[in-house]
Amino acid sequence: MDATLRHDWETIRALVRRSANELIRVPGAAVPGVLAPTIFFLGLTAVFGNLTHLPGFTTDNYASFMVPVSMLQGAGFTGAAMGVNLARDIEFGLFDRFLASPAPRWVLLTGLVLSAAIRSVIPSTFVFLIALVVGAHFPGPDGLVVTYLCVMGTATIAACWSALIALRFKTQSAAPLMQTVMLAAVLCTTAYAPQALLTGWLATAAEYNPFTQVVEAARQGFVGGISWSGTWPAIVVIAALTALLGWLALRGMRRTAY
Repeated sequence: MDATLRHDWETIRALVRRSANELIRVPGAAVPGVLAPTIFFLGLTAVFGNLTHLPGFTTDNYASFMVPVSMLQGAGFTGAAMGVNLARDIEFGLFDRFLASPAPRWVLLTGLVLSAAIRSVIPSTFVFLIALVVGAHFPGPDGLVVTYLCVMGTATIAACWSALIALRFKTQSAAPLMQTVMLAAVLCTTAYAPQALLTGWLATAAEYNPFTQVVEAARQGFVGGISWSGTWPAIVVIAALTALLGWLALRGMRRTAY
């Protein structure tokens, strides 16, 4: 491996390790990101479970229908938490030291985003296990792979978005903006019911919201089978949003260094 690439990879690994160490030293920091989607899942499953009796509902198990949404919600919170931590580092002046290092800006951003993508496995797995306990269907190995790819992709998008906001406002006070946008992106989809059963503004939002493709792809193994036609739109959405938001975040990082 080229020496420059090796050094870049070592920097990325160091940033990922830093995130892991923070989780070990302050485990309570992960609690909100785990509890929020779990409570969301249990609450909505209990309240709206009878929606499966409606004609045209795609499953008779509402827990199976909802668990991918809650897993994606946990991923969104994890990505937003990365942005909050970045804003904290900016406020304390630590991030200035990172910017003053020889590491390229894209390496710093990649390390931060990758750490969020990896950490998103924690809340999503917790919600998944709770869902199995309350009777959700097991999606099968291929369904599980697709769901976790969507989870990590969502966390990547959320991390790029929150990094963009952190670099723009440079304060932890911007945390609600990071979290609310991702929450709306996930919930204004077919989160509660199939598209054919939605009405009003939510039906319109779900139809045009690109995140609907991610939700539907993550749901495949839990409700029905896995297909390429149900998966590739989510891959396109994740790749496109990651490229766009990543580019904007990288531009913000470069401007911060001036």
